[in-house]
Amino acid sequence: MAQQVTTLTLKQYKEKKKKIVSLTAYDYSTAQVLDRNGVDVILVGDSLAMVVLGHKSTHPVTVDQMIHHTQAVVRGVERAMVVADMPFMSYQEDVKEAIKNAGRFIKEARAQAVKVEGASRLTLEIIERLVEIGIPVMGHLGFTPQSVHALGGFRVQGKTAEKAMKLMNDAQALERVGVFGMVLEMVPASVSKIITETLEVPTIGIGAGPYCDGQILVVDDMLGKFTDFKPSFVRQYANLAEVSSQAIANYADDVRNNNYPNNEESFHLSSEEEAALLSCIGSKVFH
Repeated sequence: MAQQVTTLTLKQYKEKKKKIVSLTAYDYSTAQVLDRNGVDVILVGDSLAMVVLGHKSTHPVTVDQMIHHTQAVVRGVERAMVVADMPFMSYQEDVKEAIKNAGRFIKEARAQAVKVEGASRLTLEIIERLVEIGIPVMGHLGFTPQSVHALGGFRVQGKTAEKAMKLMNDAQALERVGVFGMVLEMVPASVSKIITETLEVPTIGIGAGPYCDGQILVVDDMLGKFTDFKPSFVRQYANLAEVSSQAIANYADDVRNNNYPNNEESFHLSSEEEAALLSCIGSKVFH
């Protein structure tokens, strides 16, 4: 069995300049495919609210829903590190509530780490406390979906020198309080490059250019399964929506034309048992 990816593994990848491969997953079978194909970090993202549950933002997803899906993902993984997103308002209220919810992801869902967004004073305090009690934390800077309303929508962050400096300072603050790595989302490539070169912990980019220590995408985006919208930074490696539509149309045609199931796809009695059944029916010996 392949050696499991840990926080130490990711740090070693950065030191060796080996890129970290990361994708989201929300269910057992998808997690199996990702794990078998060498994905290093599987994030059970709160993007689940949008791509799985059909909400317009990440806000509605609950801790219980995230735990439910994290449990499914963990069952499908042998090698990859599973990180669970802490959803909106599961850690923003106070430290005690944050510790309780983060503990559930580790204890009940069996995730190896949690991810939180931003670098506010409260968030930094929460991360420091979580790390102190042995819960690994991944940070998240740049465009933070849980703050979509405060940020004025889906917008690139750090586009001015002043705002880029704020991102750099926040990244250093996250490192100081003990994150093992961080996601940089929708950040200019030159900014993510400086942050990556400045930090000792690895960065994982999404819409943040090629200089991060790794990359992550929402799996439903890169497979062309989620079609409500397509971020400009996403490269589609398949078009499952189109493939699935054609497959379902073919199935429907076969059912309507009595072409499915065929003889090989059906179960059959032995000739002796079929003869006995017909004999029973002929003599009306049945109930």
